[in-house]
Amino acid sequence: MASQQETDQQVNETVAVDDEGFVVDTEDCEARELAFRERGTSRPITVVGNPVLHQECQDVTAFDEELARLVDDMFASQRTAEGVGLAANQIGVDRKVFVYDCPDDDGVRHVGHVVNPVLAELPPERRVLDDANEGCLSVPTAYAELARPDYAEVTGQDLHGNPIRVRGTGYFARCLQHETDHLYGRLYIDRLSKRDRKDALRQMAEGTPRYPVVPNN
Repeated sequence: MASQQETDQQVNETVAVDDEGFVVDTEDCEARELAFRERGTSRPITVVGNPVLHQECQDVTAFDEELARLVDDMFASQRTAEGVGLAANQIGVDRKVFVYDCPDDDGVRHVGHVVNPVLAELPPERRVLDDANEGCLSVPTAYAELARPDYAEVTGQDLHGNPIRVRGTGYFARCLQHETDHLYGRLYIDRLSKRDRKDALRQMAEGTPRYPVVPNN
């Protein structure tokens, strides 16, 4: 459990931005991720079939210590599951929040969080599709090829409710799109053809998760 001083320190943290107004999420990644994670408690991952994953999450309206603790727990849970991104509903919480600890295609590490994310609509010239394998902690042991734009911008808020913008390319762009999808009730397998979705669910049924999950009753 975090001390009151530690909790207050997190609530008072500010998010740096660059000259274009985008979050600077590539500096002090190790220290920032560790600080969140050490204050948090890891929770099991909800999996496909759980109702919380299949409906739009509620907007966050209270930027308080409860939200700060949720973000801490999400970073702890993400590390336990060895993931690169995690949405709140993946640990059973019906709120629009996601965290990430994800490299881009150049190997640059990005660490951060977004509250109430909205994916920006890209102009046609920016919609260059990248066909790559995609997986999900809520569909454990399954992977499928899915085309997504290789650039993404997300607007939202930080833990204080301040407006933020996050952008990414390549694998990190895929992460931003994937996690935003989660909070609107859509899993990556929902974007697949019926055949590919069936194959992904087969992979999941045949595999064994490497992290704790919440069984669907």
